[in-house]
Amino acid sequence: MNDKNQKYVDYLKYDGLGLAELVRRKEVKSEELLETAIERIEAINPKINAVVTKAYDVAKQAIESGLPEGPFTGVPFLLKDLGAACKGVRMTFGLKFLAKYVPPYDNELVSRYKKAGLVIMGRTNAPEFGLSASTEPVLHGPARNPWNTEHSTGGSSGGAGAVVAARIMPIAHGSDGGGSIRIPSSCCGVFGFKPSRGRMPTGPESGEMLEGFAIEHALSLSVRDSAALLDATSAPEIGAPYGIPAPERPFLEEVGTDPGKLRIALFTKGAADETHPDCVAAAKETAKLCESLGHTIEEAAPQIDYKTLRTAYLLINAAHLAALLDLLGSLIGTKVTAEMVEPQTWAVAESGRKASAVEFAQTKTVLNRATRTVASFLTKYDAILTPTLGTPPPKLGYLDTVNLAYEEFGKRLFDFLPFTWLHNVTGLPAMSVPLYWNAYGLPIGSHFAGRYADEATLFRLAGQLEQARPWRDRIPPLIR
Repeated sequence: MNDKNQKYVDYLKYDGLGLAELVRRKEVKSEELLETAIERIEAINPKINAVVTKAYDVAKQAIESGLPEGPFTGVPFLLKDLGAACKGVRMTFGLKFLAKYVPPYDNELVSRYKKAGLVIMGRTNAPEFGLSASTEPVLHGPARNPWNTEHSTGGSSGGAGAVVAARIMPIAHGSDGGGSIRIPSSCCGVFGFKPSRGRMPTGPESGEMLEGFAIEHALSLSVRDSAALLDATSAPEIGAPYGIPAPERPFLEEVGTDPGKLRIALFTKGAADETHPDCVAAAKETAKLCESLGHTIEEAAPQIDYKTLRTAYLLINAAHLAALLDLLGSLIGTKVTAEMVEPQTWAVAESGRKASAVEFAQTKTVLNRATRTVASFLTKYDAILTPTLGTPPPKLGYLDTVNLAYEEFGKRLFDFLPFTWLHNVTGLPAMSVPLYWNAYGLPIGSHFAGRYADEATLFRLAGQLEQARPWRDRIPPLIR
């Protein structure tokens, strides 16, 4: 084995906290970690198209200027190509007319990433505006699943999921407005965590994203990396619209703590007419694992009018997209037209323009009713267990944003994600845990949601599941 291969093997042994500890002990330099990450991007990315902006010079300058002491000092890190404005690093939103946009500032979340010692070195692929659950933007082309490159990485943080699965780096930024952290986590066989509404900063651009549906965090190989990053980034933000109870202790301390005997509700039918047998099998296998760990599983589900809720959810998304297109048009000095965006993007925005202020207000009532229904349900249970998705990772093209009719695209989208978006509506913490692979070698996540502001219970459970059935040694064929 040559030295380069040995370096890769050593790099793959560690999660983010592990790499940072090597830097702290001066066993490796930040520059060496960055160089290894660059080499891995250059070797692997041509096969998966997960990294769409390379900011190597920005990363090198950050190291040369001196990194702050933090939990992830020296660890390479990639931002999603959607939000998370970072000075000097291109951000396109997957849009052709923003293909050369470079933010002149760091937003609050990116500032916290830098204070944690992370070395930002580029951006990962995402669908246009994050609207699709598959990462196939016209601008950048499709991200490919490291487990089978003919299949989708999921979306909208699909590039991030592929980067972590391919062991380019152990943790990457993601955002989640309908499952966009958890969907690619399931498709790519990595851990994905969505915090509670109000837990993460959103400034200075906005007080909330998508009426509070959307929130940012990360996809990771290890549970503890996710917990430690949440500790580093989730402090209160001045002017934030939500007040959320502070954790009793650091989330990192919850990983490895006995969760006790939890009462978990299991259901495998959500907003879709049916759930693929492989996804049902994954959830039931996870339920058996939970029972073996001492937890109680009961088949039960909150009573949700999914049809009415879906209509309300879509209206909110459509209205916000229409407003965003108008805002971007004012920034670039021209009105955004249909020719400037993908057909599905334009169709969604047009439906948003047709909605009235009264209809918008009425949707809030529907959303609040669902939130209270699920919150009441969780007074009887500590967590909810479902499949993460309605189907295994589909082949690329299944969620075609150019050629599919609007109605067909919508049907396929919600058949694919019948579970995740409910917890964006409710604002609850939720996670996808990689515990199951089907007969074709494709990963299928198990999804847990917890009570509002109770990330602690989910991190305890995730740590227990990770110890009982480790997933980090399952390596995609692409990089074996």
